[in-house]
Amino acid sequence: MKKITIAIDGHSSCGKSTMAKDLAREIGYIYIDSGAMYRAVTYYCLQHDLFTEDGVKLPELQAAMPDIRITFRLNAEGRPETYLNEECIEKEIRGMAVSSRVSLIATIGFVREAMVALQQQMGRDKGIVMDGRDIGTTVFPDAELKIFVTASAEVRAQRRYDELKAKGEDASYESILENVKERDRIDSGRAISPLRKADDAILLDNSAMTIPEQKAWLLEQYQLTLNR
Repeated sequence: MKKITIAIDGHSSCGKSTMAKDLAREIGYIYIDSGAMYRAVTYYCLQHDLFTEDGVKLPELQAAMPDIRITFRLNAEGRPETYLNEECIEKEIRGMAVSSRVSLIATIGFVREAMVALQQQMGRDKGIVMDGRDIGTTVFPDAELKIFVTASAEVRAQRRYDELKAKGEDASYESILENVKERDRIDSGRAISPLRKADDAILLDNSAMTIPEQKAWLLEQYQLTLNR
């Protein structure tokens, strides 16, 4: 059967990772969470005290890049988890300490260059679903199916709040909403690979959609693409 590349881009906390994971499992494709890769670099910076009051220790981070090894492995439930230098960090990279800094890391040119090269290597044989900010515009501009997902900032903040509370973590809706809006500003305004909808991407506003509705819609787009 023909294999394609599926690129799902969109704003933070819009549910694109859930959509991408479910679709990949449904159609037997490999799922790659590009955002987790930037979160892993952010977590590395936190571990090694590479953040300053007004930015990042760029020379130290650039020197460390060859030592930052990011991989994905399936857990017992068949879901991919992120590993940094052989350590599972899936839980650690989803907290606010990482979320509040990841957009800053994602603006750094040499970090993006390294992550894009790794992502392209992972997807060279097609049969993948990858989500992120610049998958359809920079990583795989020739992807056969491109989706751009969005939702209102308030809806996205509520989803993130509910997710953190369900994990038993302390969370403030107001601080999460502020973080969502700030990440939008940084992601859309950065000089290198800014967040934007590819000209040939299909727009999906899922503010009022359930997860089953999103899943059905995405499967339909996949089938339509295969039949072209």
